[in-house]
Amino acid sequence: MRAGDYQRVAEVGLVVRPLTETDLDAVIDIERQSYSHPWAKGVFLDCFHPNYRLWALEGSAGLVGYSIVSYQFDEAHLLNICISPASHRCGLGRRLLRHVVASAAHDGMVAVILEVRASNEQAARLYLSEGFQEIGRRPGYYPDGSGREDARVMSLSLGQS
Repeated sequence: MRAGDYQRVAEVGLVVRPLTETDLDAVIDIERQSYSHPWAKGVFLDCFHPNYRLWALEGSAGLVGYSIVSYQFDEAHLLNICISPASHRCGLGRRLLRHVVASAAHDGMVAVILEVRASNEQAARLYLSEGFQEIGRRPGYYPDGSGREDARVMSLSLGQS
C-alpha cells in the first residue's frame, strides 16, 4: 500500500490494527453474518501464533472487518478476510486486502496465496483487480448447503527474490 492509501484510510476514520483476542466477539458476529459455514471461535484462537498476522479494520462505530494470514516459509496465505455486511460495497475489503499485501511485502514474503469460493464472483473480481491470478482449483474445498464447492486458488507475486 502506498503512503497516500494509508492517508485516505485515516481520513475516513478507519484504522487497520492488529486483531486481539478481545475482538473475537465482534469477529464471530461478523463471521456468522457473512458465511454459511462460519469459523468457530476455537479456529480463530488457534491463529494467535507468531507465524500468523491478524488484522482488524476499525471504524468509529467499532470493528467492521478482519483478516487472518498465515506466513508459511516465504508465502503469505490469506485464510480469511471479511467485511461486515452492513459495510459492503464501500471499498473496505480492498483497503484491508491492500494492507495485507503491503504487510506481507514488508515482511519479505514473495507471494500472497488465497482460496475463494468458485461462486463468489464479487470477491474474485476484487482479487483479479488487485493483480491476483488464478493458478488452480481445489475441488470440493468448501462445504455448502448441498455438499461441497470448488475453490479458485489465486496468487499475487510480490516481486521479491
